[in-house]
Amino acid sequence: MDTVTRTVSIKSAGDQKAIDWRRKMSDHIAYALLTYTALQIFVTIGALKTKGTSLLPYLALVILVGAIIPACRRFERRWTSLTAEQAMAPELEHRFRSDRVALWLLAIGLPFALTALFKGLALAFA
Repeated sequence: MDTVTRTVSIKSAGDQKAIDWRRKMSDHIAYALLTYTALQIFVTIGALKTKGTSLLPYLALVILVGAIIPACRRFERRWTSLTAEQAMAPELEHRFRSDRVALWLLAIGLPFALTALFKGLALAFA
């Protein structure tokens, strides 16, 4: 019985894998950039379509997609500067969660906020 208990405790201790917060944040940043870009294309460009063949909406899209990259880079830099030992620390879970929420709020909310701003400006100047 003692051997069985020891085997189970060793196995369950081996199942606990250290989490590399750097890698997890990098994955979230990549998916957030894809989400932001897709939303920006479908939401903002759809709202900015004009009757003419203006390139202005597409130029705005390129600028807005390019503007999000430095913000995402700032999130990533905060995590890539950690040492391997620091990146595995379970104490960073709270910091990771708050950064992840901020990142996704930015990636999902910004395209809708910018669309509302553009529509408001269009109505104001129409």
